[in-house]
Amino acid sequence: MATHTPGERIAELRKTYSIGRETLAQRSGIPVELIRKIEDEAHIPDLAPLIKIARGLGVRLGTLLDDHEELGPVICRAGEAEAAARFITGLPEKKEGKERAGLSFKALAADKNGRHMEPFIVDIESDAKQEKSVHEGEEFIHVLSGEMLLEYGADSHILKAGDSVYYDSIVPHRVLAAGGAPARILAVIYTPV
Repeated sequence: MATHTPGERIAELRKTYSIGRETLAQRSGIPVELIRKIEDEAHIPDLAPLIKIARGLGVRLGTLLDDHEELGPVICRAGEAEAAARFITGLPEKKEGKERAGLSFKALAADKNGRHMEPFIVDIESDAKQEKSVHEGEEFIHVLSGEMLLEYGADSHILKAGDSVYYDSIVPHRVLAAGGAPARILAVIYTPV
């Protein structure tokens, strides 16, 4: 089965619903140039713009990320999440001749039809950089390994393996690795339809 990038899905949905880029930009509050870059250059932004674009299209976030949908339960066996890398976010930078970003999202339930939560395994590089994100919904994070820095509003929190946090996504937030080593987290993102 062929896989589709979020940009390809956005372009398909725009065509299906006869929505121009300018209209989508107005509905979502995302600049036309960023929508063009996502569609034409397979650029993967942070989650906040994808959530806003999904809302502007009247679909759930998963619609932009899914390959196909399952009506029954979706089971992700050990090791399958590694092969299900969906996208990488962060502020790109060149390191050792390669462009790196920093947060690699691996979908755990990409094929579940009609879901309202997006569960991911997220690997955070030790030198990852990303802007704060703001979007509707809630997030739950459980640290699997390493240490994670959560910047939430004006506060900062260090979470270690075994710690978890649940918060409202409307407050500016971001996660980074702490302690000079990579971190791995389970992140569940809920966005209202």
